[in-house]
Amino acid sequence: MHRIVLAVDPGTEKCGLAVASAEGDAQHLDIVATPELGATAAALVIEYHIDVIVLGNRTGARAAARTLSAACPAAQIVFVDEHMSTLRARERYFRDNPPRGLARLLPRGLRVPPEPHDQYVALILAEEYLAGQSSRERSQ
Repeated sequence: MHRIVLAVDPGTEKCGLAVASAEGDAQHLDIVATPELGATAAALVIEYHIDVIVLGNRTGARAAARTLSAACPAAQIVFVDEHMSTLRARERYFRDNPPRGLARLLPRGLRVPPEPHDQYVALILAEEYLAGQSSRERSQ
């Protein structure tokens, strides 16, 4: 099993990045401009000894896959379904950054993070991939 993965939420202008472990630790969260994706991913792959990159399969996925393949040729790229990941990432964002002031009074479904939260989407993708790997190992 891959103990640490780099997950990428690709986009046309920016990409969310998360380095996560199977133990549930978010070791690195970041948002980078799309042109910086290759260099940033290559540095993270080296720093964390990553051999799998988890990549969301929607907006910008093909271009991101080409960039990541060129920048990180030794890493395996695994596409994952991004369905509902943005909503789950919004919940995770507010769990880690509780709303303050009047924002606390808004119903959960109406809260929108005050800043980009693409790194949390990437974290959700990593956690889902790692959970799937764990369940496959237990069934073998």
